[in-house]
Amino acid sequence: MNLSYWEQKSYISNIDFTIVGSGIVGLNCALQLKTKYPKAKILILERGILPQGASTKNAGFACFGSVSEILSDLESHSETEVLQLVKQRIDGLNLLRNTLGDTQMNFQNHGGFELFKSSDAELYQKCLNKYEDINKLLNPIFKADVFSLQDNPFGFQNIKPKVLFNQFEGQIDTGKMMQALVNLVQSKGIQILNNIALESYSEDQNSVKLKTNHFEFTTRKLFIATNGFASKLIDENVKPARAQVLITKPIKNLKVKGTFHLDEGYYYFRNIDDRILLGGGRNLDFKGEETMVMSQTEEIQNALEALLNKTILPNTNIEIDQRWSGIMGVGAQKKPVIKALSEKVFCGVRLGGMGIAIGSSVGQSLANLVE
Repeated sequence: MNLSYWEQKSYISNIDFTIVGSGIVGLNCALQLKTKYPKAKILILERGILPQGASTKNAGFACFGSVSEILSDLESHSETEVLQLVKQRIDGLNLLRNTLGDTQMNFQNHGGFELFKSSDAELYQKCLNKYEDINKLLNPIFKADVFSLQDNPFGFQNIKPKVLFNQFEGQIDTGKMMQALVNLVQSKGIQILNNIALESYSEDQNSVKLKTNHFEFTTRKLFIATNGFASKLIDENVKPARAQVLITKPIKNLKVKGTFHLDEGYYYFRNIDDRILLGGGRNLDFKGEETMVMSQTEEIQNALEALLNKTILPNTNIEIDQRWSGIMGVGAQKKPVIKALSEKVFCGVRLGGMGIAIGSSVGQSLANLVE
């Protein structure tokens, strides 16, 4: 790209802080930096026309973990670590709600439901036996029982007769949330340049030199907030995980309301605008879904449709309106990677599919790495 004098001077000169990624983490990092350093010139680079990755692709669950997910976490984390993970998610959700307000992102608290397939007798019994223990574990955070046992609420088929209800789980409109965040960031004088991909960077004594797909420039500090795409730039324990999603056309007299988890959270669905939004199936092909390619596969899309037609809305005429995918960042541990890579380069990645819950707090923590 052949930049003019004006473009060079106004957009990419004398940059104090450059953030790579305009998702939830990157935008909140920018807001916190602006609060700490009001006079700083802050630039956000975004590889897509819209935010890529997962921030505008997710299902809009304001969640912090189902019973089966928490039990799974307890197999690889201590009780103290799991409690810290849940608290971080709750604190992050509260930060997001306080930053934007519930109206701007259409936050609704219809509760969350964990369903169990008829064939999942072992997992079903395990969760029924343990959910009260999970309530005791989480009591220091919520000061109340989070989970309760209820009857199948919406006539779902091919599932066990009881479901676990989470009274504190909510849902948001992902598009409205991201638009509100972008508007807030830009109102602070922070620039976002779209369709600019960082290809490499190098450090010298006083700055970081960035090479993008269109131009080169320097910045005082660099923040990497690309989550599932992080391995393109840094060597940390984070790998991509694709999540495939579909949404139906409007369904007349749709009574399903809330957020729903199935198969240890590997499948999830909700109501939105008289439609069902349904995603998941990554566990059908973990290796194949370890990709940065935003496409769909026949195997997983067929599995989603089967779940829709046989369990969620049996005996209902349903048409699929759209299909898409997003890229999460995952690793061996659920704890995000928030660290200084050098005195001038920092990263906040590996959100483990909990971007809505922890993205705001990860962004703030990333900004606070700079003293």
